[in-house]
Amino acid sequence: MSDPVSLNVGGTLYTTSSETLTRYPDSMLGAMFKGRLGSRRDQSGNLFIDRDGKPFRHILNYLRSSHLDLPEAYRELRLLKREADFYQIGPLMEELGAQQRDQGYALLQCNILSQTQTLHFNQKQGPLNYALATCSLTVYRARLFSTCSGFLALLSDRLGLPWPPEPGPAGPAANPCRLELAWSPRPPELPEGEYARLGLGGLGAPAGQRELGDAPAFVEELLQAALGQRYRVDSLLPDPGDILNCTALRFLRY
Repeated sequence: MSDPVSLNVGGTLYTTSSETLTRYPDSMLGAMFKGRLGSRRDQSGNLFIDRDGKPFRHILNYLRSSHLDLPEAYRELRLLKREADFYQIGPLMEELGAQQRDQGYALLQCNILSQTQTLHFNQKQGPLNYALATCSLTVYRARLFSTCSGFLALLSDRLGLPWPPEPGPAGPAANPCRLELAWSPRPPELPEGEYARLGLGGLGAPAGQRELGDAPAFVEELLQAALGQRYRVDSLLPDPGDILNCTALRFLRY
């Protein structure tokens, strides 16, 4: 590794190496640090680039790893794309173009089903004393389709679920545009052991901190995630006046 290089980009200081700055030799930075372009220095001797220093952080990280890792709900893609164009980093420009298209028009649909059933189980009353007990349990299912797979990844993260979904031993490969969820909150009268034996599980958000006890709680979480990603409600069924109890929702983003 060469000695560290200090950069002053629009007043923000960065320290890196010439190997990082010349990772893409045909870029403007590559030409600058290969001596094919002139350079200026500030009063402290740092190499000076008269550009916005804030998005340069992401450009420098891309030069280091060749991966674009942006914060969740990053809102300055257009600015970052303009800076990548200035520095003429071809692969980064292509990746930003793809992300910008993903953040453009998108469709999101969700259908929610519920089924209530009666469970019969033995409940221990005392030593060698069991009684037949019953309770009602509701299983909820949500099926989502999105033309932007990034939203489904974001929603899975909010719910503390793996992404992409893990298929069963003989199941098909996960579809990045589809997400299917199933959960059944445990009734207080159903013993935890019986609940676990039946293979049932709940659903929580964010990432399991708050249990989603019914379909309206899930719809509320979905609305928060979708509106936070600039989606707008397009249609609701059956009653648009009671949004939390809707079983079919459609969102659009332009």
